[in-house]
Amino acid sequence: MPALRAFVFLLHNKSMKSIVTRLVWLACLLSGFAYGQGQPQMNLPRAKLQAGVHQLDVQLALTPDQRQIGLMHRADMPQHEGMLFVFEQAAQQCFWMKNTLLPLTAAFVAEDGTIVNLADMQPQTTDSHCSSKPVRFVLEMNQGWFARKSIKAGYKLAGKPFEPSK
Repeated sequence: MPALRAFVFLLHNKSMKSIVTRLVWLACLLSGFAYGQGQPQMNLPRAKLQAGVHQLDVQLALTPDQRQIGLMHRADMPQHEGMLFVFEQAAQQCFWMKNTLLPLTAAFVAEDGTIVNLADMQPQTTDSHCSSKPVRFVLEMNQGWFARKSIKAGYKLAGKPFEPSK
């Protein structure tokens, strides 16, 4: 919607008298919009998490825009990496896989790092996968990672995001 508002602004802006000026601005707007579409987000902040003896390097999706894009458009992901979605407060969280190319498992995680439930999710579907109770975090890993490590609901993850605020 911001792109549409910017387009309408360009069409009706009286200070941009010439059609050439409007077309140049429109081209810049559209090129920026197209660049953001279909691109994986690779430069998010990172954190180290521990699942027992297993070390994880996770990207942090902290803002609504980062959480909305998540792991979309990513062709691969190393086995020890994932994405931790961080929400401001605990609530029931539901995830789907539109534009996500990798099969993933979502761990719905309480504020203290305890896994509430796990959900295997198939690529490029809009099937909804929800937490069984309010959670503040969702950790997405390659599908099968939790099963291979025998990590189930009730298991407690460790790391800075799960430490109490001071």
